Amino acid sequence: MKAITILGKEQIVVTDIDKPELGAGEVLLKIKYVGFCGSDLNTYLGKNPMVQLPVIPGHEIGAVVEAVGDNVPGSIEVGATCTVNPYTNCGHCPSCRNGRPNACQFNQTFGVQRDGAMCEYIAVPWQKVIPDKDINARDFALVEPMSVGFHAVSRAAVTDLDIVLVIGCGMIGVGAIVRAALRGARVVAMDMDDEKLKLAQRLGAAYTINSKTEDVHARLQEITDGTGPDVVVEAVGAPVTYQTAINEVAFTGRVVCIGYAKTEIAFETKYFVQKELDIRGSRNAMPEDFRAVMEYMKRGTCPVDQLISGIYKPEQAQQALEGWSANPGKVFRILIEF
Repeated sequence: MKAITILGKEQIVVTDIDKPELGAGEVLLKIKYVGFCGSDLNTYLGKNPMVQLPVIPGHEIGAVVEAVGDNVPGSIEVGATCTVNPYTNCGHCPSCRNGRPNACQFNQTFGVQRDGAMCEYIAVPWQKVIPDKDINARDFALVEPMSVGFHAVSRAAVTDLDIVLVIGCGMIGVGAIVRAALRGARVVAMDMDDEKLKLAQRLGAAYTINSKTEDVHARLQEITDGTGPDVVVEAVGAPVTYQTAINEVAFTGRVVCIGYAKTEIAFETKYFVQKELDIRGSRNAMPEDFRAVMEYMKRGTCPVDQLISGIYKPEQAQQALEGWSANPGKVFRILIEF
């Protein structure tokens, strides 16, 4: 069967591999769409320290159930559209013992620490399959990246009393904007691209800030009556955005970190103490975050067409990643169609 493989820096090819055999307790999925995520782009560019090469990328999955093995519950039916929880958990580390398997110490995510889903078929344990007849395979490929943003809002314990600043309006930031707005918070979206900021408003942001053309501090002071936002979600992973999060958040505020910075960052650590901040990491997503995204998708209000920047065939994967690398600020999600 056909598979996309990243061999090394800027080396991506279409290969032929064996179709997986279906074991007991497993589900065979026919892959329809898989999204390229930021980690896949970094793998392609040679900037992903966690990846093990060569690797088949892809963990944002829209698929159809092709066959089910023995001991699979009847709730998973042949022909059902679905996505997949692409993470593993050991069940024994502190994260797993504390009921947070999304942050398992020994997690292996599809397309990073193990081969992913950019191939024609995959076989996975039935427990990882998330079906819903009311969501099509294309839209299912958007569920996992949005769930990461949803999870960050849960980590921040956002309520309708909060003003929430989301830094970065890529796909994960979009998820955080949607979830915070659904919880009744007043959301401030910050990015350097006006098109993304317009979409953020459509998704629920009450205010927008273009950090390239506006005075971020002055705008936030204006919006918050001089106090700063109660919650900041950092969804970029750059030194300047991390520093902005700490500097601008309100006293006793919460900062949730999603983005991976590529370099060390210097902070005014006095703010950690003076503001008595809660600084929280947010990794992957929980099953309830997947469900929450799916319920949102089924409302029919999500502008899916605007979130998909392009759909490519497997043979166009290198072209897709080259285009994204050349113009990263203009891309939400790129899908590969099998």
